[in-house]
Amino acid sequence: MKRPGRVSAAFALILTFALSLFGAGTARSAGPNFVALGDSYASGVGSGAYDGASGACRRSVKAYPALWAAAHAPTSFAFTACSGARTADVVNSQLGPVNAATGLISVTVGGNDASFSDVMTTCVLDSQTACLNRIAQARTFVDKTLPGRLDAAYDAIRAKGPHAHVVVVGYPRFYQVPGRCLVGIGDTARNAVNAAADELDTVIAKRAADHGFTFADVRTAFTKHELCSASPWLHSLTLPVDDSYHPTAAGQAGGYLPRFGAAA
Repeated sequence: MKRPGRVSAAFALILTFALSLFGAGTARSAGPNFVALGDSYASGVGSGAYDGASGACRRSVKAYPALWAAAHAPTSFAFTACSGARTADVVNSQLGPVNAATGLISVTVGGNDASFSDVMTTCVLDSQTACLNRIAQARTFVDKTLPGRLDAAYDAIRAKGPHAHVVVVGYPRFYQVPGRCLVGIGDTARNAVNAAADELDTVIAKRAADHGFTFADVRTAFTKHELCSASPWLHSLTLPVDDSYHPTAAGQAGGYLPRFGAAA
């Protein structure tokens, strides 16, 4: 009379054990379909170890999206960020892998729209007055025009990836002021460059929040690692010239990766 109870109990125990194994296996293997979008700060320009197949996009295995994917083994990883990309390029050229199954999206974009490379060229090669005027022009663009461009890009990202968690990753300040640099632009121009970077991040963060996206702020992560610090995580004017004012491999790993990881 007791045997059926023992059999039922044994069966229940085996079933529970099997389900626990299945559940544990699912938890270990499950992960988001991850797509990384954006410009040269996202593709990893300046960090080396570029994927030859990426050509002029210069995607690096040391860029923060690739580092995160290597550490977390998402179900899939599509890396479409590209050097020189602007908001329109994200919309027109990078959203192919994004779909309703995409679980995580990273994006760093807006600096090229504001022509920050031209700002830095002007500041390095021309007078301080020319530098400050060019910075003022860039800040006007960031205030007046960039919000609409970001809205268009973020709307397109959400339309393509309706269920994705989107992490918008910002830009660092360039300079420690006062710092150890004895040559180059002066502290007045360095402070102006930093203020422009702050304004860029403020606008990006606001547009991201208004779209329900998470903003990952890297500025404090780069504190004491800006240009003119004892341990910079950014290239100064250098060869190849395209690496100039981009994060080094240490900047991607020590500055970008932790802030993206915390937000992802």
